[in-house]
Amino acid sequence: MRFIDLFAGIGGFHQALESLGHTCVFASEKKENLAKLYFKNYGIEVNRNIRRINPYEIPDHEILCGGFPCQPFSKAGNQKGLFDPNNGSFFDIIVEILRVKQPNYFILENVRNLESHDEYRTWNYILERLEELGYSVDKKVMSPHQYNIPQHRERLFIVGSRSGLDHFNWPLEEKKTLSIHNFLNESNPKLVEEEKLKVIDVWQEFISVLPKNKKLPGFPIWATEFGATYPVKEIATNRLSSAELDSFKGSFGIELKGLSLKDKHNNLPPYSLNSKTERFPNWKIRYIEQNRKLYEENKTVLDPIVSKIKEFPIFSWQKFEWNCGELPRDLYKYIIQFRASGVRIKNNDFFPSLVTVSTQIPIIGWQKRYLSPAEGAAIQSFEKLYLPENLGSSFGALGNAVNVKLVRLIANNLLNVDIQHENTNIKYLEII
Repeated sequence: MRFIDLFAGIGGFHQALESLGHTCVFASEKKENLAKLYFKNYGIEVNRNIRRINPYEIPDHEILCGGFPCQPFSKAGNQKGLFDPNNGSFFDIIVEILRVKQPNYFILENVRNLESHDEYRTWNYILERLEELGYSVDKKVMSPHQYNIPQHRERLFIVGSRSGLDHFNWPLEEKKTLSIHNFLNESNPKLVEEEKLKVIDVWQEFISVLPKNKKLPGFPIWATEFGATYPVKEIATNRLSSAELDSFKGSFGIELKGLSLKDKHNNLPPYSLNSKTERFPNWKIRYIEQNRKLYEENKTVLDPIVSKIKEFPIFSWQKFEWNCGELPRDLYKYIIQFRASGVRIKNNDFFPSLVTVSTQIPIIGWQKRYLSPAEGAAIQSFEKLYLPENLGSSFGALGNAVNVKLVRLIANNLLNVDIQHENTNIKYLEII
């Protein structure tokens, strides 16, 4: 069958559908570097602006595929949804193509949050529009770790058929998962910078001095709260006058009295100044209180280490997330990410979701190096793929990509294609 690949990126849908014997007849991708890569990988000239193409000019096809932009629905974005001025209208473009070309099938992908966005009104709108076109529609949240791939990456998949879905079942979860060590095969790794290693070492000191007979905190560690006394429950900090802040201490216990209002704000945690409501939300109050209690209970042993954390040049490095429960307190045994939410430590049984932000590339702690683009492509189930040479650009593309194996499994069930033998060997990729 013929398929089109909208918002194509590096071609996750393309590789999945082509592996089942289908033929791509049209692709669209806005970013120039990805469009060039798409041509290099698949030999197809890519449309660069789906907004301007007449749907009647798109070749006839039986399958429409698209991972339409997720920023309007992502928890990390502005969540303006279908009203997002930049990306919110792309779903309506898909609807218009479906109306004009009437392919029998579609497979769409987006972030999990799309399903519940705007109290489910967004999903209800999407469902209504698709059903109006005569499609039977179904959806499911799936993650590669449920299908023998060690990556936590929950995404919402939406399928549709003009001939009904009585024949369709979502792929059954697999009972085993490959070890991440099956994916680590980098001969020329990019090592972690010394500056970041020093940050990891300081947080190692931090968790090492906390009482061994107590679990490490499961809540995010916000070191800026250590010594802070600014009010939490009564009113949001950004609504207080300079005089009202005089009697309090800011980040790391800095005295606010005598400072200008601007300097007072510079010495308060950014998250204490971005409240849009009269009062902090309960979750933020809880985290602040938990951090202040942790500090007061362990002040003597923590103070020498907190003085080092205070010197970190980037605010997010002053935050820490331990996601390893009661496992041994050795940061270099695990996967490490430098995220906006803090230095995050994840157990080494699953990779965290690959994201588009180049500063969040997973670190293989026990090797003190970054995950390579080829390894990232392998855990996204790509084969025979050219990627950008630049590390950040490669992970930007991989973070936006759909997982090839998940699409292949869905398409196999939707299109009644029989996969005789699936190759589960990990292929390492040629990088341009």
